[in-house]
Amino acid sequence: MATLLIIDDERAIRKTLTEILTFEGYKIEEASDGEEGLKKFSEKSFDVVLCDIKMPKIDGLEFLQKAVDKNPDVPIIMISGHGTIETAVEAVKKGAYDFIQKPPDLNRLLITIRNAMERNTLVSETKSLRRRATKVQDMIGESEPIKKIKETIEKVAPTDARILITGENGVGKELVARWIHEKSNRADNPLVEVNCAAIPSELIESELFGHEKGSFTSAIKQRIGKFEQANGGTLFLDEIGDMSHSAQAKVLRALQEGKITRVGGEKEINVDVRVIAATNKNLMKEVEEKNFRLDLYHRLSVILIHVPSLNERRDDIPSLVDRFLDDICSDYGIPKKSIADEAMTSLKEYDWTGNIRELRNVVERLVILSNKTITKEDVKSYVLPKS
Repeated sequence: MATLLIIDDERAIRKTLTEILTFEGYKIEEASDGEEGLKKFSEKSFDVVLCDIKMPKIDGLEFLQKAVDKNPDVPIIMISGHGTIETAVEAVKKGAYDFIQKPPDLNRLLITIRNAMERNTLVSETKSLRRRATKVQDMIGESEPIKKIKETIEKVAPTDARILITGENGVGKELVARWIHEKSNRADNPLVEVNCAAIPSELIESELFGHEKGSFTSAIKQRIGKFEQANGGTLFLDEIGDMSHSAQAKVLRALQEGKITRVGGEKEINVDVRVIAATNKNLMKEVEEKNFRLDLYHRLSVILIHVPSLNERRDDIPSLVDRFLDDICSDYGIPKKSIADEAMTSLKEYDWTGNIRELRNVVERLVILSNKTITKEDVKSYVLPKS
């Protein structure tokens, strides 16, 4: 049930609005002046506020300004018998959702309240989606390797030192890169990610440095590359061990000089970018086999962070499973499922070749296929390979 706050110094108005809106299914709280209204607004949550303008102590416009400062998401509808166009415009400028003259037209009032609540719901949903899209996930675990990584991040994040993150597929190298950016002085600027393994070698240079119109057959317009997009922020080069030799040379120059040139262009463009690279390959072995430039390796590896496999940090599995159960059950809109001790033991003993990525997929499978409590039999049936 939605809760509305009615603020008006006229008792008859409050009583009438309360009776009407209670009949319409709303829960109502009243305040006889702006001061009392501000106190209630600060102490409780309301879906919509109806506020008179001419009141003793604190008038409606002053209440509006202070309420918007406290919580700009609550729609406030101003109601006044002394309304003018100037007053209405001033109220809306200060953050009012709408302005209605007294005596209010009942149908218009009800429609305005409903629209205000629908807008509020959309705002809340949009914020929630943005948080889910942009929120950096926590680094789960208290094992010694994870503690060491967290300590290293705290030390190196505020610097501009280039970092090379190594580890198997699925261990969370991208998450480490995100946390470094989040804790850096560049956090307010973009984190731009490039998966070097997913881009064909003939397109990687265009992707990184951009291209000018007409520089090759399909270049029908100018393109801004990832280095320019990340200017002032961080560029995360994932799977850098798969980058072509020609692209490696250009990346090396960009790191040395802080300048790039678009494909097909001649103008040098200054870029201020912190580069974090990651790979699942042994780059020194790649250097020996002439697949990776030694000078680029040294440029990238000012700081080395190795992310251990899940098999090397099995004590973190219960914490990871608990977090995945929280997130997955929440995404599916179902109560959080529990997991039996024997089932957890089986998961700790499993050979996690796909690391944390595989563990999350397994937990999602168990959430979908199991009952309220995930049992050892569920793990045997849905996780362990058939013998």
